[in-house]
Amino acid sequence: MNKFTILKEKQKEALLGGGVKRMESQHKKNKLTARERLQLLLDEGSFEEIGMMVTHRSVDFNMEKEVYLGDGVVTGYGTVNGRLVYVYAQDFTVFGGSLSETHAEKIVKIMDLALQNGAPIIGLNDSGGARIQEGVVSLGGYADIFYRNVKASGVVPQISAILGPCAGGAVYSPAITDFILMVENTSYMFVTGPNVVKTVTHETVTSEELGGAHTHAAKSGVTHFACANEVECIENIKRIISYIPQNCEDDAPMYAYEAGNEARPELDKIIPENPNQPYDVKEVIDALADSNSFMEVHKSYAENIVVGFARLGGRSIGIVANQPAYLAGVLDINSSKKGARFVRFCDSFNIPLLVLVDVPGFLPGTDQEWHGVITEGAKLLYAFSEATVPRITVITRKAYGGAYDVMNSKHIGADLNYAWPTAEIAVMGAKGATEIIFKKEISEATDQYSKLAEKEAEYIDKFANPYSAAARGFIDEVIMPADTRLKLIKAFKMLENKVVVNPRRKHGNIPL
Repeated sequence: MNKFTILKEKQKEALLGGGVKRMESQHKKNKLTARERLQLLLDEGSFEEIGMMVTHRSVDFNMEKEVYLGDGVVTGYGTVNGRLVYVYAQDFTVFGGSLSETHAEKIVKIMDLALQNGAPIIGLNDSGGARIQEGVVSLGGYADIFYRNVKASGVVPQISAILGPCAGGAVYSPAITDFILMVENTSYMFVTGPNVVKTVTHETVTSEELGGAHTHAAKSGVTHFACANEVECIENIKRIISYIPQNCEDDAPMYAYEAGNEARPELDKIIPENPNQPYDVKEVIDALADSNSFMEVHKSYAENIVVGFARLGGRSIGIVANQPAYLAGVLDINSSKKGARFVRFCDSFNIPLLVLVDVPGFLPGTDQEWHGVITEGAKLLYAFSEATVPRITVITRKAYGGAYDVMNSKHIGADLNYAWPTAEIAVMGAKGATEIIFKKEISEATDQYSKLAEKEAEYIDKFANPYSAAARGFIDEVIMPADTRLKLIKAFKMLENKVVVNPRRKHGNIPL
């Protein structure tokens, strides 16, 4: 057998992973193999594998008798829609995808190359955790990966797809990355599994209930996208890539766009006459953004705030918007964290921010106060304040109290602040403010109800409008809703070369 024949045989062996039978088992579970996933993700013919011949070094517990080329992870680079990405895909057919010393070394090599060359890292996770036969060596491998995750944070985009189990220490690598995607009924993430939970707390819970895609998408907020199947998951990864740059020194891709009639007359009728009646801010977003370009992030978590990517005149932007259709759009612990995380991602990778404001304040109550709404709300304030990308705010209706300040107000560095004529910028709602300011007059009035109504109308005329703020320069322009899209296209174009020089420091101390 000559050297070329040996090479071909070894390549074939590596491509088969843990063997045909194990692959068949994978298919029965409605799961793709590692290589099938990479085939779907990357442009045809673009994948270049690195470390195909690597094998583990363990000799304990008869491990020397089971040796597979690649050692349970496929690593390399390729392109997504012509753009370079570095990838690794764990292979569950080899030792359950468990992480060994060499398995970790392969991933670390890919991450180092991504950092050196300024391109996104995409991890397709499907692993039973650390390889217990290797003891502390496998744990050290995880730490090596975590360290690179932190080094890469804010330098190159990092995306994690959970396509099977992800338990114990393994969860912390995806947690540090920018976006996590999970697949319903086949993906699980938890620090301790159902059996340990039952032993320690006596709770009986399934893997799906404890750490399934829906749980983390709606309850914990750990995952940003819960997908129906692996194909949808991989398509979402490719779509995310289309909105973001290669690295922190790059700009997000611009798409060809031909200007046309940018007026959106439907927006003139979207705000209800009754200030307490809700409307769906996603309808506003769809009208403002390029057709079918909005990609919502964290859709099922903290629904009182909406965040996501869109295009405006072909330009990639990040959108943060209060949602009046859910909890009246108030800010609370979860929405503040959700918004802050997204704002910081966009700022890290030069993606301009559009903020749509309709917020009556922060959610009151002992539950919020005892669980730290002060600190959590400060995260959103901090994120906006430190952001140096172009930032534009549109106040559609209510902007009350401290929430007005927090939602990208002019006072915390927003570049342009627009308001619709329906905007109300005040310390609080008219009724509450009237009852405090005119308490004595109302109590002494013969007809207290009429007096309250009179004073409330006086307060509304004075403060419940955008013109007092505009007179002081806190609002740059009061615009008709129908004109908003055109105004935004021009404004973001004007701000595209914005430069901010911050004070020299190691880093800020965001309230955690």
